[in-house]
Amino acid sequence: MKGLRNYLSRIKPNFMPGGKYSKLQSVFEGFESFLFTPNTTSTSGVSIHDSNDSKRTMTVVIVSLLPCLLFGMYNIGYQHYLAIGQAGAGFWDMFLYGLAALLPTIVVSYVVGLGIEFIGAQIRHHEIQEGFLVTGLLIPLICPINTPLWMIAVATAFAVIFAKEIFGGTGMNIFNVALITRAFLFFAYPAKMSGDAAFVATEPVFGLGGGTLVDAFSGATPLGQVATATTANPQITNIVGEPISTLDAFIGLIPGSVGETSTLCILIGAFILLFTGTASWKIMLSVFAGGLFMGWIANMFPSATYPASSLSPIDQVCLGGFAFAAVFMATDPVTGARTETGKFIYGFLIGVIAILIRVYNSGYPEGAMLAVLLMNAFAPLIDYFVVQSNIKRRLKRAKVNN
Repeated sequence: MKGLRNYLSRIKPNFMPGGKYSKLQSVFEGFESFLFTPNTTSTSGVSIHDSNDSKRTMTVVIVSLLPCLLFGMYNIGYQHYLAIGQAGAGFWDMFLYGLAALLPTIVVSYVVGLGIEFIGAQIRHHEIQEGFLVTGLLIPLICPINTPLWMIAVATAFAVIFAKEIFGGTGMNIFNVALITRAFLFFAYPAKMSGDAAFVATEPVFGLGGGTLVDAFSGATPLGQVATATTANPQITNIVGEPISTLDAFIGLIPGSVGETSTLCILIGAFILLFTGTASWKIMLSVFAGGLFMGWIANMFPSATYPASSLSPIDQVCLGGFAFAAVFMATDPVTGARTETGKFIYGFLIGVIAILIRVYNSGYPEGAMLAVLLMNAFAPLIDYFVVQSNIKRRLKRAKVNN
C-alpha cells in the first residue's frame, strides 16, 4: 500500500488546478479518498474532529448488509432449483446461481449511479461523496430478481438525478434514493414488479441451473398470495404449494425481493448498526412497535374483504419488506427525523402506515416503501413541532422562575 500511496502522491499535481488533467480533479480525489484517509486538516478556528467520517459510516452499513446480500444470493438459487424440481441441489450450486443472477444488477446499479455522481461532481467542481456506495447495494436488494437490467439503469438514473443531485447531492436529499428507485420501477413498470414471474429466477444463468419447471410452480410472494385471497384466513404456500410457517418467513427461504426475505439476516445487520452506533435504535424500535401495534389492531378484526388482516402481528413484520425498511431505510440519517423525540414519532408512524397500506389497500400488497417515503416528507415537520414544543416548555419554565 505504501507504494500505491507514493504513486498517487507523485501523479496528484497533474490533477490539481493548473495540471494537465485538472478537469478530472474530482475523479482523482474520489479514488484517492476511497483508498486512503485524507490527511487534510482545518486551517482556522477551533475544530473537534471525530475519528468517524462518512466513508467509515458507509463501510459499516455495507458490512451490515452483507448477511442479507449473501443469504439473498443463496435464496435466489434455492427458489430456482425448487421451481425446476431439483430441490436437492447442493449449497454451492444454489449460491453460485444466485451470485451469477444478481451480480449484473449490482454492476448496473453502481455503474449508472456512480457514473452520474462522478459527472455531477465534475460539473460542480465538488468532491465525490461516498453516499452511493450504500445506495448502489440497496437498490439490487429491494428489487425483484427478474427486473430487467435496462429498467434498473433507467430507475437508478432517475433517482440519482431527481431525488439526489437536483437537491445538491449526498446529505441534501429529502427522500431515500434507493426507495425512489423502487417506487419509480413499481409505478412505471408495475407488470415487472409483481406477480408470479418477478421474484423467482427460472432461466439458466451462465450455464447454471438447467431443468424444466414443475407444473405446480408459482412465484408469488406470501403477501402477493394474501392480497389475491378470497377468504379471511388464506393459506400461504411456497412456490411448490407447501405451507409457509412463521419460522420459514423469519429464516427467509421464501419468494421476495433479494434482500428482504430473511428477517434473521436483517436483525444481524441491525445488531451491527446498533453496536457500532451507526443507526438509531429509537427509530428501529418504534417502527417495529408501530407495525406490531397496527398488526394487532388489524388482526382483531379479520375480514375476507381484507385478507391481510388475518395475519398475526409477528407475520406482518416478518413478511415483505417491513423489517428491511425498519432497519436500513427508516434509519437513513439524511431523510429521517433528527430530534430524539421526533425519532420515536417518525418510526412509529412508519410502522403504522406500512401495515395500514398493506392490509387495507388491496391494490398494493406491500406498504413499507410508501410509508417510509411519506414520512421522509413529514420528518422536517415532526422535528419542527418537537423543537417548538421544547421552546414553549422552556419559556413557561423561565416565566415561572422569574
